[in-house]
Amino acid sequence: MTDAGSGDVTGGKGEGAAAWLDARLPVVSGFRQEYIDYPTPRNLNGLWNFGAILTVVLLVMLATGIFLAVNYTPTAAGAFASVEAIERQLPSGWLLRSIHVTGASLFLAALYVHLFRGLYYGSYKRPREVLWLTGLLLLVMVMFTAFAGYVLPWGQMSYWGADVAGKAVDAIPGIGPWLEHFLQGGDAPGDVSLHRFFVLHFVLAFAVLGVVVLHVAALHVTGSNNPLGIEPKEPRDTLTFHPYYTSKDAVGLILFALLFAVLVFFLPNLMFEAENFRPANPLHTPADIEPEWYFLPFYGMLQSVPSKFGGLLAAVGSILVLFLVPWLDTSPIRSARFRPVYRLGMVALVASFILLGLVGRHHAEGGWMIVGRVALAYYFAHFLVLLPLSKRLERGVILPRSISSGMDAGA
Repeated sequence: MTDAGSGDVTGGKGEGAAAWLDARLPVVSGFRQEYIDYPTPRNLNGLWNFGAILTVVLLVMLATGIFLAVNYTPTAAGAFASVEAIERQLPSGWLLRSIHVTGASLFLAALYVHLFRGLYYGSYKRPREVLWLTGLLLLVMVMFTAFAGYVLPWGQMSYWGADVAGKAVDAIPGIGPWLEHFLQGGDAPGDVSLHRFFVLHFVLAFAVLGVVVLHVAALHVTGSNNPLGIEPKEPRDTLTFHPYYTSKDAVGLILFALLFAVLVFFLPNLMFEAENFRPANPLHTPADIEPEWYFLPFYGMLQSVPSKFGGLLAAVGSILVLFLVPWLDTSPIRSARFRPVYRLGMVALVASFILLGLVGRHHAEGGWMIVGRVALAYYFAHFLVLLPLSKRLERGVILPRSISSGMDAGA
């Protein structure tokens, strides 16, 4: 006979341990609700795979980064030698570093595609403003993390990249010299700056993971946008996340992993700067100082403006203006599929971004200076002129009644 006050320690007849735990800490049921039975728009295309790809690559980067950090020496005298030891003496160290470096490039590439998708399909519009802002916060954090990681090998390009960044920060009126001294710990990059960049790289990497959690939480509050930019209105508009989108994401991850493997095993030198295989030498400046490819558009902005501070404003402003996009775009229509003028504007925006990268690659010399200024002018005009005027240019557009009806009509 069971004492009524104490209750049945098994939690009830037929109740297993998993059910008992879930009743008190609903992890299993919560996971099922948010990642298995979660209703997802049925018309998501391949561009929606990049969210899962970014998550997996981030985890790979964190795992390889921890092993690299354990064997790294954050001093000006020992950093380059420790990286060489990882490459040549640590078992599979070359593979870990190659995966980490390749992962950085592909992560930024996937992040840019993810950003383009958000702009093209209007994923920043109400009610997804917080989702957009957390995504941009991730972009900024990843950029800082990537730059800090670029400095750590302490080769020639690492050293002079840190030096150029310090001089750019020094151009800020008032606080510039103080900020440069804070980052570098002196008049030039050295032990203090290398140690600070190492701490920044390590701490920000895990901070990025925390903001990813917030980003995903914001996504599950508002639901995912879709290529039509229409909210689901009936059961036919959605599919459960599993098995439909788990299998779709799996295919995308396999294709991405194949590209990853080709770069790591067959084209390893594509991801490394040849100049960075030489130890840092403050007395010898490389012939061409340029950042990694994913920073080239911003480097092109820096060089396209005659004033050093003006170039810095342009580069920083190109990111900050993205935070205002939900309020700059006044059109009630989300997707560029129904916005012909905006669609052409997006093509021009991508072209201007690529051209700015080429300008950075050619150091804004000769005709590239003119190209850079035209591309930079359009970049800001897209957000500050085209978006506010878009509402007037898109009158009379008839949207499909629902996602399913739009798919049936071939939209």
